[in-house]
Amino acid sequence: VSTNAAPRAPPRGREPPAVAGVRLATAEAGIRYRNRTDVLLMTFPPGTEAAGVFTKSRCPSAPVEWCRAVLGEAGAAVRALVVNSGNANAFTGAKGRESTKLTAEIAARAVGCRPDEVLLASTGVIGEPLDATKFEGVLARLAGAGGGSWADAARAIMTTDTFPKARFRTADLGGVPVTIVGIAKGAGMIAPDMATMLSFVATDAPISSAALKSLLAKGADKSFNCLTIDGDTSTSDTLIAFAAGTAAGAPRIEDAADPRLRDFRRALDSLLVELAQLVARDGEGATRFITVEVTGAVSGRSARRVALSIANSPLVKTAVAGADANWGRVVMAVGKAGEPAERDRLSIWFGDIRVAHEGERDPGYDEAAVSAYMRGQEILIRADLGLGRGKATVWSCDFTADYVAINADYRS
Repeated sequence: VSTNAAPRAPPRGREPPAVAGVRLATAEAGIRYRNRTDVLLMTFPPGTEAAGVFTKSRCPSAPVEWCRAVLGEAGAAVRALVVNSGNANAFTGAKGRESTKLTAEIAARAVGCRPDEVLLASTGVIGEPLDATKFEGVLARLAGAGGGSWADAARAIMTTDTFPKARFRTADLGGVPVTIVGIAKGAGMIAPDMATMLSFVATDAPISSAALKSLLAKGADKSFNCLTIDGDTSTSDTLIAFAAGTAAGAPRIEDAADPRLRDFRRALDSLLVELAQLVARDGEGATRFITVEVTGAVSGRSARRVALSIANSPLVKTAVAGADANWGRVVMAVGKAGEPAERDRLSIWFGDIRVAHEGERDPGYDEAAVSAYMRGQEILIRADLGLGRGKATVWSCDFTADYVAINADYRS
């Protein structure tokens, strides 16, 4: 059980509304812990289309491989999603593949569909076989239940998270209001290379899986791919969107370039950004939420690499934990990124306070003022390279002794 205190947990806000046709149910299956909700079943009406983006890790989990096979390149029609926490079903060889097949078969019987209409996701310990027989009976009960909340769904997929992450947006689609709801989990082993640990989005909008895939990939690149907790990319990164098509009167969208998607795209992008930021705020053992902004780079891609170098630096992150305005560590992180940079053009800010300029400490540097700023819980680090127009923003958190404690005994 996590000891993370999550002092940065934002107000929960309003409970996300139901998405017509989408049913949620959770249960305790004893995957790893007792007396802990660890299974989520989401069921969808016939005709629901889905698309996903997944980890680029060369050691993907068995559920990631299953979902890739079901969805193919363009997505597919699906009827159910099964998510478990406590066991990632990763690096489990043939047993892992057998487990995913059995889980899908159990879910298919419970829901009344084919196994290849079931998507799977798992999170938790890597390297331990997942006993899929624990889903027998449980999924059948859940299929007949439904009525669960999005907060319950978000809670069921947590591992070392300390609060459920569920948010929603509404959008106009061809003059018809539609709803988009998203949940996410993640607190450690996070440096996404597509999305985050696990995140699921459901909408009542009628959108083709091909169009959904395009929207999702672009949205992930501006949100979850701008997130890092500890620089470690998971074997299980999964982001899937489901379009139930139940919004009465809404036009069916086949092409991601359809101008009627403009408001929907903005809403989806905003939702994914907020979910990514919630993950950063819940970083294992963290006490401060960090935003890193890089400007003046030779390109946007270069700016992102520099920003991630700063955000991933243990020395930068521990300095923030100690409320130490150690801008020298930011200089170090810029210099090691392997991207174009010139020492005498570099400027650095903590918040609105410029601490370094043109290769040396800022002439107006005030230690007291910047130290006071660093004691806050939301820290902005900004670096301008002075070379071009490329810019990027990433989100992270600090490193504390609690991060070490949580991960030192994660399997115990």
